[in-house]
Amino acid sequence: MLTVNVSEASKHLNSVIKGGIKTSIMMWGAPGIGKSSIVNKVAEENEMEVIDVRLSQLAPTDLRGLPYVENGEARFAPPSFLPKSGKGLLFLDEVNLAPPAIQNVAMQLVLDRKVGDYTVPDDWFIIAAGNRVEDRAAVSQMPAPLTNRFLHFTVEADLTSWKEYALTSGVEEKIISFLTFRPQLLHSFNKNAIAWPSPRSWDFASDLYKIGLPVDAAVGEGAASEFNSFVKLYSKLPDVDKIKSGDRKVKAPKEPSIIYAITGALVSRSETAEEFYNSMMWLIGSVTEDYVGVFMSDTMTRLRSLGIQGQFVSKLTKSTEAKKFVAKYQELLR
Repeated sequence: MLTVNVSEASKHLNSVIKGGIKTSIMMWGAPGIGKSSIVNKVAEENEMEVIDVRLSQLAPTDLRGLPYVENGEARFAPPSFLPKSGKGLLFLDEVNLAPPAIQNVAMQLVLDRKVGDYTVPDDWFIIAAGNRVEDRAAVSQMPAPLTNRFLHFTVEADLTSWKEYALTSGVEEKIISFLTFRPQLLHSFNKNAIAWPSPRSWDFASDLYKIGLPVDAAVGEGAASEFNSFVKLYSKLPDVDKIKSGDRKVKAPKEPSIIYAITGALVSRSETAEEFYNSMMWLIGSVTEDYVGVFMSDTMTRLRSLGIQGQFVSKLTKSTEAKKFVAKYQELLR
């Protein structure tokens, strides 16, 4: 089994699709890490449809089809939710939450791309997902014959992949900055808690925060308490607008948590190549290189989403100071 992060999982799925490999794929991972989001992202990148089938909610006849008689022969009327034409991803979610009878019916669909009188169209790929036994997700052991019909990936949450999504999807900047400061809380499963932090629950927390509600309901009391303490630091931030406008005399904070906060604010609030450049130059002259590195990594994601990466690079090439830092930063990455 191959263990990958979210970005790597997307790349693998894209490669499978572009290579025309029709072997079904099984993604394993803890609840809330973004398995469904991976499927939807890959489908969007390839201009494909997604059909999401929750196997745990089906009966065997729902998948095989209802029997009927035609010309003295038994036939099965295929379900309406299975694809008939076009191209896309048939996403079989919650595979190992399904009862054994459904998993047995799914075997033929997964390996032979057919079930009953139904055949999966040529331009459709089958991707399945499920939680692991250690995730305490009430799953059952997948039968060996079904397991052997898949290519297997274990997907793990990682901050870099999540930030690539968060920085371009409107996730609250304070949450992004907080998790940059406390990456261990991106995914912290607590078997004794009802609410706990995960990439999915931080998405929920962002929605709650934006309308003035506490985030405890999404991520649990412990993570929420730390986040609330972090938010209070925002009253101590330097003037972001002055920094973006090119004022390098703005005094920098000394406390690490506040530096993470201002770095995140500069990434999220900058909109033009000049603002990103001014923010970077202020950071180079005000804080240590590791914080500038965090800014650079997140900034490249934002620049790509805004379509101004070239403009930013053009500004960098005109500054000796900026070029020196970029060279040192690239060396550190190597």
